Amino acid sequence: CIGCETTTTTMPTLKIAAVQAAPVFLDREATITKAIGLIDDAAKQGVKVLAFPECFVPGYPWWIWLGSPAYGMAFVAKYHAEALELGSPSVKRLQDAAREHGVCVVMGFTERKLGSLYMAQMVIDDAGAIVATRRKLKPTHVERSVFGEGDGSDLRVDEVCGGVKLGALCCWEHIQPLTKYAMFAMGEQLHAAAWPSFSLYRGAAYALGPEANNAASQTYALEGGCYVLASCATVSAAMLDALCDTEDKRALLLAGGGFARIYGPDGAPLGTNLAETEEGLVVADMDTAMIAIAKSAADPAGHYARPDVTRLLLNRAPSMRVVEAGATALGVV
Repeated sequence: CIGCETTTTTMPTLKIAAVQAAPVFLDREATITKAIGLIDDAAKQGVKVLAFPECFVPGYPWWIWLGSPAYGMAFVAKYHAEALELGSPSVKRLQDAAREHGVCVVMGFTERKLGSLYMAQMVIDDAGAIVATRRKLKPTHVERSVFGEGDGSDLRVDEVCGGVKLGALCCWEHIQPLTKYAMFAMGEQLHAAAWPSFSLYRGAAYALGPEANNAASQTYALEGGCYVLASCATVSAAMLDALCDTEDKRALLLAGGGFARIYGPDGAPLGTNLAETEEGLVVADMDTAMIAIAKSAADPAGHYARPDVTRLLLNRAPSMRVVEAGATALGVV
C-alpha cells in the first residue's frame, strides 16, 4: 500500500474516510463522475481507504417508502437502466480512479444482473483491481420489492493496503447478530458499513433514524474490535423534486440526513463529523495496534468465545440458480 506507514509490529497505519454525499439521482455516469471527485479529494487528504454509502450508484430507491407500488412503477425502468453491471466500462472508470489516486474504494451500488437488481458493494484496491463484490443477504422490508438476495458467499473479508483485513455490510445487516459474528470470526480489522440517508419518517420511526443506526455501527466496532467506516448518503433538493409529487411525500422524506461516522475498535467516535446537509468526508487515522489492545480484552470469536455452549453454523456456498447435470449424473456413461 503506497503511502501506508507501519508500526513496529509491521502492521499498517493508514488514513481512512467515510463518504457523506448525495448521488446524482438515477444518473449512473454522473454519479460515478461525482464519486471520482470524492476519490480525488480523499487522495489529496492522504486517505488510503474510502467507503461510499449504500446504493450510491445510481441512488437508493426512496420511492418504495413513499407511496403505492403503482406510484413506484414510474421509476422501475429508469432504475434498471441506470444500475451498474460488473465488468462494464462504468466499473472500469471506478477502477481507473482508484488506481490513479492510489485509494482503496468500497463502493455501494445497485447491481444489475440479467433481469434482477441487488444491493451490492465492491472493493477496489489501490492498484485498481476488484478484490471483492458482495450482495446484501436480505433486503429490508419494502426493499424486497426491488432487490434480490445475496448468499453465504457474500460474507467475506479480504486483504487490502498491505494486509488490512477489510469487510463490508449494508444497512440493517448490522442488526443481524449471526451475520456480524460470521464477519468477526474472519478476523475483520476494518469494516465498511454502508447506509442510506437517515431522513425518512423523521420523528415517527426511531429505528430508521441516526441515533439507532449509528449505535449499530458503534456497537459493531466495539463487539468486533475493529474500525468501522459508517458512510451515509444525503438527500438533495433535486432528489426531493424527483421523488415527491405531493406535500404528503415531502413530509415523509427530508433533505439532508447525512450522519457519516467513524468508530475505533473500542467504540470511540473518530474524526470530525459534518452537518447533516453537508457533503464531504469524515476522516480518521487507523492504527491496527489499537485492535490488538481491544481484542486483548474481548475477542468475540477467540478467547472470549464459548464454542462448547454456542456456535454458529455458516454456509458460504454460492446459491446457484441453475446447476447443469453432467453425463454421469444423468446416468449416461
